[in-house]
Amino acid sequence: MAGLVSVIVNYGGTFILVFQAARVAGLDAAHTASWVWSLSMGVGLTGLLLSWLTRAPIITAWSTPAAAFLVTALASTPYAEAVGAYLVSAAAFVVLGLSGGFERVIRLIPPGVATGLLAGILLPFGLRAFGGVAVEPALALLLIVAYVVLKRMAARYAVVGILLLGLAFLVLQQRVDLAGLSLQLAAPVYTAPAWSLDSLLSVALPLFLITLTGQYMPGMLVLRNDGFATSANPIVTVTGLGSLLMAPFGAHAFNLAAITAAIATGPEAHEDPSKRWIAGVAAGLAYCLVGVFGVTLAAVFMALPAAFTTTLAGLALLGTLGGSLAGALADTRTREAALITFLAAAANIQWLGIGGAFWGLVIGLLAHAVLHGSMPWRLHGAASRVFSSARKV
Repeated sequence: MAGLVSVIVNYGGTFILVFQAARVAGLDAAHTASWVWSLSMGVGLTGLLLSWLTRAPIITAWSTPAAAFLVTALASTPYAEAVGAYLVSAAAFVVLGLSGGFERVIRLIPPGVATGLLAGILLPFGLRAFGGVAVEPALALLLIVAYVVLKRMAARYAVVGILLLGLAFLVLQQRVDLAGLSLQLAAPVYTAPAWSLDSLLSVALPLFLITLTGQYMPGMLVLRNDGFATSANPIVTVTGLGSLLMAPFGAHAFNLAAITAAIATGPEAHEDPSKRWIAGVAAGLAYCLVGVFGVTLAAVFMALPAAFTTTLAGLALLGTLGGSLAGALADTRTREAALITFLAAAANIQWLGIGGAFWGLVIGLLAHAVLHGSMPWRLHGAASRVFSSARKV
């Protein structure tokens, strides 16, 4: 049950970002369904395999912050070049996992800059959640109030709750027509990749860094905090290989889950830690089942009003945004550089044809170097403390 709940929370929470990104990219229903299929099948198979081999609850997921980033990036990047960027990012994770350099790469980026970058990318989504009140006041206010109430009463199911409540509200208003909906098998659609310097700098590099710092690091901390000493290297390698194979069909990135993983790694899943790996297998099977019917899932979400999806996505990202901000500002020594990174990323600077995430990272690193005299590679020991405090928030 813990594995199934983690899957429901993942789909009911931030998966809507994938459909938003698909809309921005101008993808048709077939390509969108292929994206759904490739993510679901890839995440399901990698999580199932890793959980079986390691006997630990390895819950894998698509990169939520990367999906949020793509909502902006795909507006100015051709889809074929985005696929090429997915391949480059995935190949980098394979190399990273095989080399055993996961910890070394993390140390190269100051934790405050990394979390500030993630928070800056997510900020517009939080703002849009409340901006929906001006467009659809009844719907947006219903979701916001319900979210706050459910956070108090049943925090784990708040996002799923507002999803179901919002859908019920739209059905009662006869704004969602599901009469002609039927179960259809998803078919993968291959997209030939293309590459350009712009896509490598504005998509591949931020995609790699955001997934590495925003997903893998907190995901590993979740496992460690619940007593699982599984090495990060095979996890990075297997998920990187999965991303590499599924990228031409739309998958942007697989990674170790963080928030939803905590559902399956703690004592709520099973009192005996040695039996919690079953949750990872159950989650993997559920993901694969959803992936088979990706066309149906795509049709349902693409029929929803834009105000509903933006409000839902923003509320679903509040936890990630809050944790990122807490991590960015936790260390008083690096707080100003982290704040500069956050604001620069949130400004979404478009210059020389390169996206805002790249410039946010560059500005943040430069600010860090100037404020501290040099890049503080010696401060990498603070990384675990920063991400730990972010997870607690």
